[in-house]
Amino acid sequence: MIKLSDNALKTLQLRYLRRDEYGVLAETPEELFRRVAKAIAAAESKFGNRENEKEWEEEFFNLMSTLTFLPNSPTLMNAGLEHGQLSACYVLPVEDSMEPIFETLKDAALIQQSGGGTGFNFSNLRPEGDYLSHSGGTASGPVSFMKIFDAATQHIKQGGRRRGANMGVLNVDHPDIIKFITSKKESGTLNNFNISVGITDAFMEAVNSGYKWELKHPLTRKIVHTINALELWQLIINSAWETGDPGLVFLDEIDRGNPTPGIGRIECTNPCGEVPLLPYEACNLGSFNLSKMLTFKDGKADIDWEKIKNVTHRSIRFLDNVIEVNNYIIPEIEKMVKGNRKIGLGVMGWADMLIQLGIPYDSEEAIALGDNLMSFINEESFKASAELAQDRGVFPNWDKSIYFPDTPIRNATRTSIAPTGTISILANTTSSIEPVFALVFERKNVLNGEVLPEVNQLFLDKLVKLGYSKEDVLKQLRSESEKAFLDSLPKEILHLFPTALGISTKYHIGHQVAFQKHTDNAVSKTINLPESATVKDVEDAYLQAWRHKAKGITIYRYNSKHTQVLNTISDSQHIPSLMQDGIGTCKVCVE
Repeated sequence: MIKLSDNALKTLQLRYLRRDEYGVLAETPEELFRRVAKAIAAAESKFGNRENEKEWEEEFFNLMSTLTFLPNSPTLMNAGLEHGQLSACYVLPVEDSMEPIFETLKDAALIQQSGGGTGFNFSNLRPEGDYLSHSGGTASGPVSFMKIFDAATQHIKQGGRRRGANMGVLNVDHPDIIKFITSKKESGTLNNFNISVGITDAFMEAVNSGYKWELKHPLTRKIVHTINALELWQLIINSAWETGDPGLVFLDEIDRGNPTPGIGRIECTNPCGEVPLLPYEACNLGSFNLSKMLTFKDGKADIDWEKIKNVTHRSIRFLDNVIEVNNYIIPEIEKMVKGNRKIGLGVMGWADMLIQLGIPYDSEEAIALGDNLMSFINEESFKASAELAQDRGVFPNWDKSIYFPDTPIRNATRTSIAPTGTISILANTTSSIEPVFALVFERKNVLNGEVLPEVNQLFLDKLVKLGYSKEDVLKQLRSESEKAFLDSLPKEILHLFPTALGISTKYHIGHQVAFQKHTDNAVSKTINLPESATVKDVEDAYLQAWRHKAKGITIYRYNSKHTQVLNTISDSQHIPSLMQDGIGTCKVCVE
């Protein structure tokens, strides 16, 4: 069992480790990984592989206990426990009738209570003020129902350990789109929702041409109102600049990547956007740690491609097993999940890998390497799923997929780049494909009010090797002379540590689209902007994302919300804890 960082231990204790009926911790981190490995390996007997069940338990335990691979949080929390719900994310339908709306709300409550996040497209709901013939009243519209869902989430603490998370999507041609776009400008509104506008290519072409845009009734498809597309676009980007919402979901690009078009069109994603899903679909995610995929010779790091291959194949098997041992709360979900067997293998530690390779994040070399790396991972994921199909059979809806009839495959999707906000803390590495956020910062509003101080250990280690004092470096980084201190450092060191708020959108989006090219699902990536960023900066980012065929985009301008997860440090109250050995490296968290 590898040594865990202080922040990893604190996170495990507050969120993951099993407790007894009195709330007392009842397992160690090693026992947690053993519990999960045993539960996931139990699926082997379902496929006639009982004699190798123990062998796979050891394989899965080694993956997790060495922090090489970690599954999504619900799997870590619930595997091997009674009523264990293991999926990270779901999409539920929202139909235009009171009874199914509240049936969906009930389903969402059960999912969130068990640790899952939920996504909804509210575009089927009739607009506010629409006449209701059966009652003589008027419809309250999508945003009013979103507030009901939000209030319910507020009172449901996910699995007792995770706060609720939702994605709300409204298509850009819905008559209530303006109210939706501006819905989060009012403080305290929809705090438990990320919201995204469902964008079509037709709308973007109307924006580029300055055309009028038609808003249509969702049931009759009659034109309700006409608006200038560019004015609507400006409202979107101004609101995103002001509040961080809405993001964009590019519906046509998502549909072009839909692996099961015979089942239906995808119009929604999970809360962080990395998994486009059909109604009642769920996805099981996991990520492996790129900072552990390196070999070192004479002080020089190289990528261990053979290790990446081996870890990819074992991780795909792990995630396919999760589908078998999962507890499905709702029958419709079990049918869809087992029908398509979607999984999402992703990565974390990308920035740490680049630093050790001596490649700046904000460089064309880094983007090119990301393209090559994810191409390799995606190819090996496909091979692993094809091998499983030979032993276990194709997914049941294969005949409705793009793979029929010539390509037998076990899983409709295999790869997804999740934010890894919490599991990257456990793995002691940078999150997902994000850059270093800051050399020293604090993580707030995540773990029951706990503040997690962070320092980039690779940066600290490099300066210590050059003869700097660890204590002096930390004090300089937290003082008013920080800029002067950094400017005094050797350029060959400093250029390896560009931080999120100083990296141009060109490189943020460059990394996102490089990985997206070779990812079956989607990429969760925050385009971090400094507080000084302009509305034009937001617009440029959104346009770049569409032109380069991203499936969605989220921006966040620093301090555009009253509370945020990642905060630069301006005081010195946490210096003692930052000086401890083994503290985690810098991470970007999207919760």
